[in-house]
Amino acid sequence: MPTRVTTKKSCCKDKPRCKRCPVVLKRLADAGLAERAGKRSYRLSDDLTKKDLKAARRPRTPSAR
Repeated sequence: MPTRVTTKKSCCKDKPRCKRCPVVLKRLADAGLAERAGKRSYRLSDDLTKKDLKAARRPRTPSAR
């Protein structure tokens, strides 16, 4: 059964980001590892691994222009 997670209201921008951060859950949804269940809630996939979650929490490096 998929796990349901409710996001925080706003991102705290810590490094690494917390597990309930809306940015992390959006990244997981874009990767197909979570689906949006409501305005601030997501259902996590059973296929989600600890490695996937760590990758979503990791800060992104700015791309070279």
